Amino acid sequence: MTITLVRPVEQQAMSEAPQPSDASLVLAIARFDESALSTLYERHGGAVFALAQRLLRRRDLAEEVVQEIFLRLWTRPERFDPERGSLRTFLLSDTHGRSVDLLRSEMARRAREERQGMLAPAPPQDLEGEVLTNVTNDRVRSALENLNENERKAIALAYFGGYSYRQVAEALGEPEGTVKSRIRAGMQRLKIELTSLGIVPS
Repeated sequence: MTITLVRPVEQQAMSEAPQPSDASLVLAIARFDESALSTLYERHGGAVFALAQRLLRRRDLAEEVVQEIFLRLWTRPERFDPERGSLRTFLLSDTHGRSVDLLRSEMARRAREERQGMLAPAPPQDLEGEVLTNVTNDRVRSALENLNENERKAIALAYFGGYSYRQVAEALGEPEGTVKSRIRAGMQRLKIELTSLGIVPS
């Protein structure tokens, strides 16, 4: 194996040799020169990523955009016209457009998921939720009056006042466990009576 030594003067001349222009590298890409694409990525990849990251605020999406932009350059180099501006301006314009498209796609996806969530069937209601949903008329209020006072007060605070079990217990000066038992017993008796009245299906 022969190693060719480069003299300092020659090495300096090589380092000072003019670098190929962006336009000439794009022409090389049209001839399927992968090294030309690598050179352009080294020159402009950072700027493309920075813009995509600033617009999308997500690294994974920004990286996806960078790949797409340079893949477009590889597959359709003729899209770049050096007479209309620099390659960096062209790439950043492409990046902006693709990022906006991606943002719109993400927003549409989220809106679609929200609509699907709204249209999804509601989960079966438990006993308490079923009774609460049907508390809408005088017959229900009459049924509540048939509960004993302790049960009625606890249920009124929990379902009409929006209190938690702990808050109901504090308001009535009773242990939380006692309050829970009263509410459950009262709701069970209330459901039985509302079922008999045909308000709640059996």
